[in-house]
Amino acid sequence: MKSHLKFSILVVLIASLLAAAAWAESLPVFEGTDYADKNNWAYYGLGAEKSADVFLICPTVDMKDEFNMSLEDEATKASFLGALNMERGIYADSARLFAPYYRQAAMKVYSLDAESREPWMQLAYTDVSAAFAYYLANENQGRPIILAGFSQGADMCYRLLREYFGDEALYSRLVAVYALGWPCTEEMVSAYPQIVPASGAEDTGTVISFDCEAPEVTETFINPLGQSAYTINPLNWKTDGTPAGKEENLGACFTDYSGEINREDAALCGCYIDEMRGIVKVTDVRPEDYPALVPGLPEGAYHVYDYQFFFRNLQQNVAVRLERFLQRENMPEQEQDAAAVPGAAILSWHSIRFCRAA
Repeated sequence: MKSHLKFSILVVLIASLLAAAAWAESLPVFEGTDYADKNNWAYYGLGAEKSADVFLICPTVDMKDEFNMSLEDEATKASFLGALNMERGIYADSARLFAPYYRQAAMKVYSLDAESREPWMQLAYTDVSAAFAYYLANENQGRPIILAGFSQGADMCYRLLREYFGDEALYSRLVAVYALGWPCTEEMVSAYPQIVPASGAEDTGTVISFDCEAPEVTETFINPLGQSAYTINPLNWKTDGTPAGKEENLGACFTDYSGEINREDAALCGCYIDEMRGIVKVTDVRPEDYPALVPGLPEGAYHVYDYQFFFRNLQQNVAVRLERFLQRENMPEQEQDAAAVPGAAILSWHSIRFCRAA
């Protein structure tokens, strides 16, 4: 009887080990990418005469049946560069651009639940972090930094904030974070004092975050029911439900893979914030004219148009925040913290908190 029990236990252990080995083989290999090789950069110091740097992270472009993009895949890398070019104009007038190629998670990964998705996201972030570390060591030299990313790129921005910007000296160089199309959740803000949601048009060291939907949409896989996110209206720069009319829209710009503007419409759309979910609801346009395009997103999910609908307002805001940052740098030291985040009390580095509008 005891021999039979021992044999059964041995069989279970062997089966468990085999299952674990099979799972391990399916996980990504965390080997670093060499960012001293400039071929691993889509942009490296583009716009060298600018007074600040933007570290720009590409959204998801890999639509293949795989988990992570290969840096040997030249066709997908061409789409990667094209996607960066589409949003480059928001930042190029204000900052020198750095954008690494990275083994981003493919669209297939977003069909997984959050826990199953994470190993592939972590592989993507391994590259982003390595590129940012290389940039800091070799190019930053104390210059002001803007982090920017759309969709998966925004997710990577939050990860950079968590890993690097708990350092007060580095945080002091942070102009702003444009994390568009991925939610800035209450959990993030509670856990990481360096993640400070923007409260207006001019505050610095803060996160500008929003994702767009038609008024009738109730949830997406990006913004599921029950999730509450911090968001800001990209037209009136308010954080409450105050509507912004389309006349406040300086220009929606629809760009191509070269970065050229194929169509520009001033006053195309207005918007307001759904305060319960923290979503920007877009008015004055029809879902059938702006299809969702992303697999898994419903009609009326305007995710792919997040920055295109508000292109000129974002472009102007980058310049405004950078100007405010540079002005703050020239202020007496005792005045700098108060100017950095209007409306928030900053008593010390570890007491940074955002006072959400009632």
